[in-house]
Amino acid sequence: MNDRQTPRDAWPSPELDTLTLGMLPLNDAAPLVVARERGFFAEQGLDVTLSVESSWAGMRDAMQLALLDGAQMLPLMPLASTLGLDGRRTPMLSALTLSLGGNAITVSNALYDDMLAADPDAMAASPTSARALATVVRQRRERGAPPLRFASVYPFSSHRYLLRYWLAEGGVDPDRDLELRVVPPPLVAQQLEAGWLDGYCVGEPWNTLAARRERGRVLIGSHAIWQNGQEKVFAVREEWAQAYPATHRAVLRALLKACAWLEAPAHRGEAARLMCERGYLDVAPSVVEDSMLAEGASLTHGMSVFHRHAANFPWRSHLLWYAGQMRRWQHLDVDDAVLDECLSRCVRPDLFREAADDLGINYPLVDAKSEGEHGGAWVMEGRHGPLDMGGDRLLGGARFAPFLHS
Repeated sequence: MNDRQTPRDAWPSPELDTLTLGMLPLNDAAPLVVARERGFFAEQGLDVTLSVESSWAGMRDAMQLALLDGAQMLPLMPLASTLGLDGRRTPMLSALTLSLGGNAITVSNALYDDMLAADPDAMAASPTSARALATVVRQRRERGAPPLRFASVYPFSSHRYLLRYWLAEGGVDPDRDLELRVVPPPLVAQQLEAGWLDGYCVGEPWNTLAARRERGRVLIGSHAIWQNGQEKVFAVREEWAQAYPATHRAVLRALLKACAWLEAPAHRGEAARLMCERGYLDVAPSVVEDSMLAEGASLTHGMSVFHRHAANFPWRSHLLWYAGQMRRWQHLDVDDAVLDECLSRCVRPDLFREAADDLGINYPLVDAKSEGEHGGAWVMEGRHGPLDMGGDRLLGGARFAPFLHS
């Protein structure tokens, strides 16, 4: 025990000892798999079963129907469920971020060749711009060709808004210039191979899989669109958190320990093998390992950050950035007061801090921060001294400074 940690005998005892938690077959489900398979849940007195869902819609339904105690979810899903925008109105909250980054945009080989021919300078830029795609769109319209088909994984997803952000920065109108579809993550590479999609934004390993099969080209990773942007959260129903606060806190402790364990490259390789060999991901372990370890190629790759840079802290400003993108594309029509009240319910840094205090983990003293100001490493004040933070640049140099109570 470190000298910051709360003595274990002072931790509240979990009200439940048997739980079922949901996940999707994605690299960034690794914290749940590691917590289960490496014994971090068991250390907290929890017997956890992981239910692998096939789609985010299935995950939503299972959570709203109380078939799961908690789940890996997209950041916007608790907000959409609480507001009644998605399925039946069911208040949900998140007190822990599982990962930052981890998505990428991949296109078919044919579209890649068309983009390269249309604007080789844009394709040579780093990060890759959508300007070449804008030229291809114009050329296709002039000759009467149908719109290109792009997919994201869910209507209320980070992928949808990262894709739109990249498209708009390059001069592509996602609503006018493309046909946008929703396809579950495990199916996007298959649909690209079959010619049903021209491109997609998805989490790993489904970008690396298309590249390894030589059926697609990865253009840009999510860190190049929003560096260290929030990607997956651990969410529970609000009523569940109120009924079982000590159980929730124990789950958060286990996941925090799993996320910290995952930062070691050697551990990521082990996690990749665990996820595949134990049946959580139906791909070759080498594909998962390649995509989890490709840190040097993060601008063109979906590399996940699991713990460093205060990655697990549930920033209210992260969710507000996504909500701002929803408003930008006229997908969210609520006033500031309603949004602020919902954010206070859906994002719970206070609950995170309780679990972090149990483990002696350093954390930010504020609930919101600006985005887009830092191109590289920086330092902010934490509960136990300085916190090393990562860059938070936004593609195109945009700045986002939310006005929230911190």
